[in-house]
Amino acid sequence: MSFTAQLMRREMGEGQRVSEEQTEDTQKGCTGESDIRKAIQRISSLISLSHSSKVFPVKWQLIRKKLDELNSGLITAEKCDLGGNSKFSELIPSIEITLNDCYDLARRCVDLSYSGKLLMQSDLDKMSAKFELHIKNLAGIYTAGIHTNALVVSRPGFGACRDDIKFYVRDLLTRLKIGDCKMKSQALIALNEVLSEDENYVRIVIETSEIISVLVNFLEFPEIEIQEESAKAISVVAGFDSCRNPLVGAGSIAPLIRILESGTNLGKERSARALQILTRNSDNAWSVSAHGGVTALLKLCTANNEKGGDLIVPVCGILRNLAGVEEIKRFMVEEGAVSYFVKLAGSNDEASQMSAIEFLQIISSGDESIRQMIIRGEGIQILVRILDPNSSFSSKARETALRAIESLCFSSLSSLDILMNCGFLDQLLYFLRNCEVSVQELALKVTLRLSETTEKIRKALGDAGFMPELTRLLEMKSFEVREMAAEVLCNMICIPKNKKRLVQEDSNIGRILQLLDPEELKSGNKKFLLSILMSLTSCNSARRKIMKSDYVKNLEKLAEAEDIDAKRILRKLSTNRFRSILSGIWSS
Repeated sequence: MSFTAQLMRREMGEGQRVSEEQTEDTQKGCTGESDIRKAIQRISSLISLSHSSKVFPVKWQLIRKKLDELNSGLITAEKCDLGGNSKFSELIPSIEITLNDCYDLARRCVDLSYSGKLLMQSDLDKMSAKFELHIKNLAGIYTAGIHTNALVVSRPGFGACRDDIKFYVRDLLTRLKIGDCKMKSQALIALNEVLSEDENYVRIVIETSEIISVLVNFLEFPEIEIQEESAKAISVVAGFDSCRNPLVGAGSIAPLIRILESGTNLGKERSARALQILTRNSDNAWSVSAHGGVTALLKLCTANNEKGGDLIVPVCGILRNLAGVEEIKRFMVEEGAVSYFVKLAGSNDEASQMSAIEFLQIISSGDESIRQMIIRGEGIQILVRILDPNSSFSSKARETALRAIESLCFSSLSSLDILMNCGFLDQLLYFLRNCEVSVQELALKVTLRLSETTEKIRKALGDAGFMPELTRLLEMKSFEVREMAAEVLCNMICIPKNKKRLVQEDSNIGRILQLLDPEELKSGNKKFLLSILMSLTSCNSARRKIMKSDYVKNLEKLAEAEDIDAKRILRKLSTNRFRSILSGIWSS
């Protein structure tokens, strides 16, 4: 059966598929559509009136929440044509009486014409309980109808049309609103299945804005499974920018934090993932802080540091987002977040470890005092241990550690000294020689940063054996790698010993001249290669090797193309050659 046919049957009702049956139901005196519509309109009017009350705001807020739920139930019952159900027929008049009584209470609160506060508070509590009972009775009637004679709509197949998808989502919403706990749970599971597999369903859910308030309300449901499935659905829907503000506006932050504090492990993980997405907007960070979320998150990390990254990773993600707000970052530091995350960076769980390192980078960005706290906590030593080639850490973890070293260790000479004393240069050289491209490029980037610091470190780079590797990297396919390698060499040869190392290898000068081929040369790389040659012209043996090389023609071509640096190098080579000739004449 097509979904269009199902929709028609659903709207008609199983017992009203032909006109004769409709006439029979009418003769039995079923509740008319006008009675349901009247109750729905009465609820809307009552909600508006209650907003005018300036007294007992908490009581009225609770009553409005129940009125919203009852209103949704009646609207759904109207769509499902439950008017012919005898129990439903009996329920509507009872609901109307309660609405009238509540309307009277609302009017007296607005007019301040009640006899006493304690009595009115008691009356409002009783009214809230009556609405709760109506909601429960309505759910029971609907559930019974679903189990006995309503269609169970099956999920549309792959590539289904928009109308079929919309019909399926509307059916799930109906079950979420009026079904019993088991049905709500089944509907949530089905909703999460389609949300995770097909973005078309997500778009329909976003358009059906009523689902958002239903999901948020379910976060406070007593049944654990409904809490968990709701948090999962919210984390998917929150991935769409247009939904984040409505989710926050519907009050999702506070219950998500409560689940983090006291929910199941699965509930905590799903709530954390939802909050991580919601806090991408810095405005929402304040909402998390206002509900005590920062303290809860830090406690959660402390209590779960040995339980793996399924929970720690999203929690760290939330804290990274919150750290973008200076006041919240300061509060984290005061609460001891730095020392804890340094410890977590040294844990055995790699996912937690990388998340902790990334958090430390964020929180220390632009703040030397926090960097020093990390260094005093032996953060540098922990990062270097991750880079140990004999360790079992993945390339991803090593990339994270290299980025953190670049972020943390170049702010002071003392931190660089600690880095050098940990055997870092040997590890760096290993990655330049042996590692995959992503790690190799990061290692080269850190090498470049080191070569820009002090003469002592440039000398240490030469002593550690970096010169041959850097000249080899000049011929790599990646232009970025070639340019960085040339720049490092340019920085290093200001040390006489490093210059001597470069010249001693006969092929090095020829390689540099070969790379100056005007047809393949990039401007950035040319600048550093010519700078290297200019520095080498102060060395007699280097000049001789340049002049004898078959590739000196590349330098001449550049000079003919009016390259100023190339002309300057050739002029210096010619002058020095002329002086050598004169020196030979006079010495004879």
